[in-house]
Amino acid sequence: MIPEYYSIAQVADILGYSKETLRRWDKSEKLVPQRNPDNNYREYHRTQLEQFEQAQLLFNSKWDEEIDATPNRPYTLVELFAGAGGLAIGMEQAGFNSVLLNEIDKNACATLRKNRPEWNVLEGDISEIDFSKYKDTVDILSGGFPCQAFSYAGNKQGFEDARGTLFFEYARAVKEINPKVNVAENVRGLLKHDDGKTLQTIKNIIDKLGYELVDPRVLKAVFYCVPQKRERLLLIAIRKDLASGVEFKWPSPYKRIMTMKDALKKGDLYDTDVPLSDGQKYPERKSEILAKVPEGGYWRDLPDDLQREYMMKSYFLGGGKTGMARRLAWDEPSLTLTCAPAQKQTERCHPSETRPLTVREYARIQTFPDSWKFCGSISSQYKQIGNAVPVNLAFAVARSLIRLLNDIELNSVNLNYSNCQMTGIYK
Repeated sequence: MIPEYYSIAQVADILGYSKETLRRWDKSEKLVPQRNPDNNYREYHRTQLEQFEQAQLLFNSKWDEEIDATPNRPYTLVELFAGAGGLAIGMEQAGFNSVLLNEIDKNACATLRKNRPEWNVLEGDISEIDFSKYKDTVDILSGGFPCQAFSYAGNKQGFEDARGTLFFEYARAVKEINPKVNVAENVRGLLKHDDGKTLQTIKNIIDKLGYELVDPRVLKAVFYCVPQKRERLLLIAIRKDLASGVEFKWPSPYKRIMTMKDALKKGDLYDTDVPLSDGQKYPERKSEILAKVPEGGYWRDLPDDLQREYMMKSYFLGGGKTGMARRLAWDEPSLTLTCAPAQKQTERCHPSETRPLTVREYARIQTFPDSWKFCGSISSQYKQIGNAVPVNLAFAVARSLIRLLNDIELNSVNLNYSNCQMTGIYK
């Protein structure tokens, strides 16, 4: 059910503006919250938000229709840089069959094997793998390659310009496998990496490999049933001989924004409260200071003497540094998870307890199933989870890919039928 009233935090997440911007709009009467008759809080009514495109997408979501997407036949998947399986789980949930997952991190590979013994997990350096045995047999090739700068010898900006980078290996896999569709995901920063030259070279290489690139899009995980303010850039390309007559349609957002309460408590997202698990600890003095940070607050909410003690030289520098001494809030999504929850620059303190988030709390915020177990040290488990694609985001994108492949199959059947008619076979 779509709520009638929304808090300032919820509206900030929906519209993509800061709370400070919304407060300025309130003062200038550009967007003024109303009194919610149920709790007497000043909140925004749904009708006030309908003028904004992001809110319209939320209110008119086709999520319930799209979640029923099923493959017309078993579709196959090869995944590179597979990590701990966030993307692979979402693809599996949509109906894809993984025929190969490559990952260099031994603990992440152990995680994949522990949870899916039947998966073909190939541990090792991607540059040493020959993918030609999978040529013309794979529907989707996916992977989140690390972002690296490319060389620009001459002006060709083609395949060889990426040599020495992990995107070159991704592109080599595309060339050797020749999948119907390839999917690359990365951080939002790739859009402006090296003044946009890196992304432009990637686009040129995708084109030269024989693929038509869908306009890249940054997806905000918070819109796809993920209780986290995480953004991922998606690059989706369709093989040119299959691209005519089909269109990739991005997934619709979920009907509401999930919060920390949804992540850690029994409710719409999980059937039980979060299971107990290990986690990092704060040093005693750090714990004493963070205990004074209110829910949803950060270092500026501390008394001035504690601000100076905690921030040290950073106290005198510019910028908000809103990740430092940061306590999460129950009624808001988590900030983007990092590879270490107790790191000073990107603090992720539990909403009501003075401690870092545990491993299972981390996993819940990334929407991993509780049954998914992680291998390696505690630090390695945090790193695997922090680097993962949120499972529910992957599931939403995978459903769109299923619909695309179904359309490609149907288009191919219709094209073959038309060709047969033209040649007189079906006269």
